[in-house]
Amino acid sequence: MSPEQVQQVLQAHSEGSSLRGISQITGLAYNTVVSMVRSSSAKAQLTNNDQVKQVATAEVSADEMWSFVQKNRSNVFPMN
Repeated sequence: MSPEQVQQVLQAHSEGSSLRGISQITGLAYNTVVSMVRSSSAKAQLTNNDQVKQVATAEVSADEMWSFVQKNRSNVFPMN
């Protein structure tokens, strides 16, 4: 498998092409395409985790979580 084929598979996957479609376009076996995408995904997740751990933050904002809690508070009855 050439680096160009790997790039073509990952590019097509990132654009939303189906795995079977990618297999047909590239001429690679379906299982090869699936393995390639899974392997790439695992490596990307590890890279992302390492980079996120290195981010130093002094403050974290959770506005979306607060609005979710606020919306649900109207449905909660007070306990006596």
